[in-house]
Amino acid sequence: MNSRKNLRNISLLFVFSVCLILIGYLIYISKKTEVIKIIASPAPISSGQVSYAKVTRVIDGDTIVIDTGQHIRYIGMNTPEIETNDCFATQAAEINKTLVLGKTVKLEKDVSETDKYGRLLRYVYIDGGPSTNSGQIPLFINNYLVKFGSARVETVPPDVKYKNGFSSSEKYARENKLGLWSICFGR
Repeated sequence: MNSRKNLRNISLLFVFSVCLILIGYLIYISKKTEVIKIIASPAPISSGQVSYAKVTRVIDGDTIVIDTGQHIRYIGMNTPEIETNDCFATQAAEINKTLVLGKTVKLEKDVSETDKYGRLLRYVYIDGGPSTNSGQIPLFINNYLVKFGSARVETVPPDVKYKNGFSSSEKYARENKLGLWSICFGR
């Protein structure tokens, strides 16, 4: 009788030990998987960071205010200044207002976070671009303003991701005497 009791106790102890080893192994594997996931996950790349916000105010042709109260300065281009009454400044601001005011925009960061005035530096997109078989392409506001003559190219390193595209768009606007290229430089 004692030997059966001892055998049963040994069996229970063996099963209990196996269960503990199995649980320990499962914990080890799950932690190892988490570590692998952490190591394998690349750090966010600053040039690909994207966020969304609603535009509440348009300051001028290249600066907006979003619903968080932050000022956004468009990267890679520059529009005429309203404060100095530059040629085409009012028109550029009105075109920008028509495009983005009250809309939710996609904001893409390049390398720099802010400019010397504390404004966030971003590429800005809205829904409403050309349609394709796979859906609608977002309208790239920075490039649109350059291509149709509301802005000139002004790339400041290190934020030069779309420099070549902006240069091509400016060439198109100049050659076709669009916007400021007609009114300000076409006389």
